[in-house]
Formats: sequence, C-alpha cells, structure tokens
Amino acid sequence: MAQSQYDATIIGAGHNGLVAAGYLARQGLSVLVLERQDVVGGACVSEELYPGFTVPYCAYNCYLLQGKVIDDLELREFGLEIIPALFGSLHPYPDGRYLNLKEQGGQEANIREIAKFSEHDAKTYPEWTAFLYRASKILYTYWLKEPPTLAQVFDDVRGTSDEEVWEAMLTLSVRDILDRYFESSQVQAHFIEAMDAGDPSAPGSMISTAYYACTRFSKPENVGIPRGSMGSITQAMARSAEARGVEIRTGADVEKVLVAEGIARGVRLVSGEEITSSVVVSNADPKRTYLSLVSPDDLDQRFLTRVKNLTTRANCVKFLAALKELPDFSGHLGNDYDPRTIAAIRICPSVEDYQRSWDDAKKGQLTGSPIMGIQIPSLYDPALAPGGYHVLSNWVLYYPADLAEGSWENAAKQVGEQIIDILSEYAPNFRRSLIDWTVQTPKDIETREGMTDGNIGHIDLTSKQIFAGRMPYRSPIKRLYLCGAGTHPGGEVTGAPGHNASRAILTDLKRIKARRD
Repeated sequence: MAQSQYDATIIGAGHNGLVAAGYLARQGLSVLVLERQDVVGGACVSEELYPGFTVPYCAYNCYLLQGKVIDDLELREFGLEIIPALFGSLHPYPDGRYLNLKEQGGQEANIREIAKFSEHDAKTYPEWTAFLYRASKILYTYWLKEPPTLAQVFDDVRGTSDEEVWEAMLTLSVRDILDRYFESSQVQAHFIEAMDAGDPSAPGSMISTAYYACTRFSKPENVGIPRGSMGSITQAMARSAEARGVEIRTGADVEKVLVAEGIARGVRLVSGEEITSSVVVSNADPKRTYLSLVSPDDLDQRFLTRVKNLTTRANCVKFLAALKELPDFSGHLGNDYDPRTIAAIRICPSVEDYQRSWDDAKKGQLTGSPIMGIQIPSLYDPALAPGGYHVLSNWVLYYPADLAEGSWENAAKQVGEQIIDILSEYAPNFRRSLIDWTVQTPKDIETREGMTDGNIGHIDLTSKQIFAGRMPYRSPIKRLYLCGAGTHPGGEVTGAPGHNASRAILTDLKRIKARRD
C-alpha cells in the first residue's frame, strides 16, 4: 500500500525540486516528490522530439550547476557526464565579419579577435572583463547563502573597490556600461545581454548580465554539454534522490496545498487523493504557487498584491530542429573551419536590434529583430542524432506572453519561418538542411512546464527582484516553502535555490524539534 504520510512533500520534479529532495533525504527525512508530467526534469529534460533526434526541450547548457550540488549529491556517480565545450561562441555579422570569443580562458585570443573591429576595444577588453568579474563576484558571494537586502550588500562593499561597481550595477544600464568600454557597434552587440532583466536600457539591467557571467566561478569540468543532453542532469538527480529513499511519483498533478490553522498539512491531487506531510515544498513558480495552489483565504492581501506584481515579462521562444547537414558558415569562416566552431552561435546584429526585440515584446508584438542563442549539441554528443545528422536548439529573445493582436497558435509558424529566413542569411543552406522543426511559444512553455507566462526564470531578474527581492524560501504559511527559480539566487540550472531552500527547511525543523524536546 502506498505511503500517505511524509516528512516532506515536494511539488514538482524540476531540477531544484530534486536537489531539495536529495538534501532533505540525506538528513533522514522521508520525502515524496510529485510531478504532473510523465517524466522528471521540468524545464531540464531531453526529449526525442523527432524519431532518432534528442533535443534539450528548454534548458540547453550546463554552465552554472553548482559544484557543491554535483559533489554533495554525487551526481557523477549516478551517471552525470559533462562534455567540455571549448570552442567559444561564434557571432557572425551581416557584413560577413565575425567574432569567436571563448568564455573561459583565451583572453589573448579574444583580444586579437576584438582587434579585428577596434584596436581601442581590444585595449579596453581586459578592463571590461575585470569589471564583469567584480560585478559577478558581488552576486556570486551570496549564491549559496540566505539572500541579503540591497542595503546589506551596500554595507558589505562599503569602503572597498566594489562599492563603485555595485552602485553602477544598480543605477546604470548594461548599455550605459558598455558605452564606457567599447566604441565598436559590433563588439557592443556581442556583449549586450539583459536576458532575464529584459530591457537593456533599464537601470539595473547589468545585474542580469553579471548573473550569467557567474559561470566564471564554475570549475571547467562542470561546464559544457551533458552527455545525453540536459535531461541527463535531472535523471542523475532523480537516481541520487531515490538511492537515498526519496519516492518520486510522475503523472501526479497537485491541485491544492492543504492548510489548516495557518499551517501546511499536505496536498490534494487532481485525482482527489490527499497526502499529509510535515512540510510542503513548492518547486512551482511563485505566482502559480500562491495564486493557484493556495487558497487566497490563507494569505493576507498585502502579500497577494506583492505576488501579483512580480514581473514575468522577459520571455522567449524555443526553436528546435532536426538537421540532415550542418549549417554552412563558410561565407564567414572560410572552407576549412572546425565544425565545432559553430556549436554555439549568437545572432545579434546590433545593440539597437537587441533593444527593438525588447521594445516589440513590451508592446505585445512579434519582433522584427529576434536575438538568437543557438546550440548544436550533437557536434559534441553525436548520439543525439542518427549518423551524420544533427539537432539544433535556439532560444530567441524577446516575445510577449500574450500578443496584442492575434494568437500564438496562429503566430508560431510565422515566427519559425522568420527564424529560418534570418539564419539562412548567414548559412544559405539552412532551410534545405531542415528535416523537421518546431517553435515552442511562451504559451506552449507555460502549458507544458507550468511556468507563468512561459517565463523560464519564474520571475524576471531585475534590481527589484534580486536577492531578498525574490520570493523567500519560507512562505507566510507555516511549513510551506518555495525552492524554485523564483527564489534566490534565480533561474538557470544551478541547483542553488533547491540547496538553499533545503537548508532553510532543515534549520526550521531542527528548531521545532528543539522546542519539543
């Protein structure tokens, strides 16, 4: 007979839910993980979207997964293998020129690359990398800790050289800061990155840029393409958790968190089954948790208003394709380039294009200037496609959750055709290389992954929604916790929210036990 009472019940088997489960089970707790889909992983899954072709459905790169999480949960012992990706990121431009910069190491080679566009920018590049290092370190210092307030961070950096950096991060935009270092529009276009902040001209957008630059604190062996694609990360997490006694149930859709006298007591499934638990942990995003899974009667109006006002606007589409041949970038690279040079490609002609992408989305329009982050993981892991064939994964910025005119159901094909047309301008064979393709819209991502507005970071990463500005692990309802990307430090496959939430839970349970004793 199935167990009906647990120390901890976790809603959602995304990677942070699995991380939290693993840490709680390590301390001897009985843990149940409930996943509404038929496979674990959430937004970190591998899927045979076309026969013989395995794609990363959402997350597509392993670069911020915390080494502590990998080691503590012994993920390599449970099958995780990360293939180093050392060839950098190709950034072709419409005029036939290109940049190919490496994320880790290779500074002298990067300087030579940048000098093709501007000697001035080649000289200032080390200054930019030094600024970015200091900016990202300010954020990374707190990743595996309780989130500080902005004032606390100011107190920590006051009187140090980082005080000026932190002030710039909060008061200037990433465009402002790039203007300090670079004169070439192409070089600026390579480094412009607002990601989960959205608007590159907004004060504080540098925070998102620095967040993604935290990869510099990852060990090289933890950065690359997981063998078997991204789902191998969460499969290893699931095996690790189950080895410690965690029970994982798929096809188990949670309808409500059961609350009595202000305390979470368990959950009720859509099927009607009720499960009691000492604590409940939600890996769902904050809006879905507090506006759908919890009765509004159990939360005060001020808190509900805060949840409703969380911004979830920095959204994108995912273009996935099966290829019978590689895209041909010989027009940029010549005829004898190593194919792995095109394993990662960035399409962003100018800073103005990036800005238009955001501005269009903000108006509810399909952008005429899509910004693309492309990956061909089969160049490193050939088993993802039949012999000689390839898979392509492409995150495209920015798109509104809801269109001002028309519907996503009708617009998806239009967006996909536009992406194909643009890529064909750089790689003329791209359209004929396609065996099949699909576009996952923000609506598709919301429906499948349960993430509000299809926001893969759960909520935007802005100066208002960083550190303590994200939702706390501890909810206003006693013994209900959040462990997903809507908490500190944020999105991407890091494991940090799951790690931190489990620590908060264990601390609270220890206090409860001490009071009882």
